[in-house]
Amino acid sequence: MVAPFIAVNARDTLARHGLDSFEALWTLQLDAVDAPNTERGGWSSVYRLELEDINGATQSFYLKRQEGYLARSLRRPQGEPTFAREFRAIQEYAHRGIPALETAFFAQRTINGVQQAILLTRALDAYRPLDAWFEEWRTLGWRGRQDLILAAAALVRALHNTGRIHNCLYPKHIFLKLDGDGAGARLIDLEKTRPAWLGERDYVRDLESLHRRSTVPSRSQRLRFFLSYLCRPRLDEDARRLLRRIDRRGSGKAKRP
Repeated sequence: MVAPFIAVNARDTLARHGLDSFEALWTLQLDAVDAPNTERGGWSSVYRLELEDINGATQSFYLKRQEGYLARSLRRPQGEPTFAREFRAIQEYAHRGIPALETAFFAQRTINGVQQAILLTRALDAYRPLDAWFEEWRTLGWRGRQDLILAAAALVRALHNTGRIHNCLYPKHIFLKLDGDGAGARLIDLEKTRPAWLGERDYVRDLESLHRRSTVPSRSQRLRFFLSYLCRPRLDEDARRLLRRIDRRGSGKAKRP
């Protein structure tokens, strides 16, 4: 087994609790936060883990373990754990400066021909997914709604400016927090992210997916998101053309059985 990746800011805390190895995290007894996924010929499960650091503060993580739960691609036709793909994506996002979740520990191994993987990420407890914000949208003040819209738009723009797409961009994958002077935003669930091979067509794919599932904000609020994403003060011909492409893609998906 290749030596595990352990983030510098998590190393001491994990070691303090004897959890800085694959075996220790694999055998740790915890209650799953939801039912395990049992697709792809294996299983994958998520647990919450809280550890006290040397200063007595609580550090919160999500521990994800999987066995025989593989993703296949042209580069890896025999398959690899989906967490391996997500770990690479998280590291690439960090390298490119795209705000996203953070890895604390990652490792994988093969036992009797079966692949296992562990991915430990820091909990985003100060953040909430965009769909959770939508549930109280009308109770938020104008400034709060505006800050959330601008933060989400800046996050998607930062992603697309690197030539990548999320490829599964739903409100539940955009985590936001309101601060006194604005909002912060991060992306999660990066397993399907990839380069924008088709250019604008791929960006439209992300934007349409998010738009179709964001029915709570008003039309003018969604337009504010779009203009902020484009860094435009008002609609011009290029912006209208892109909006038409998003609408056409949405209409085409709505007509499918």
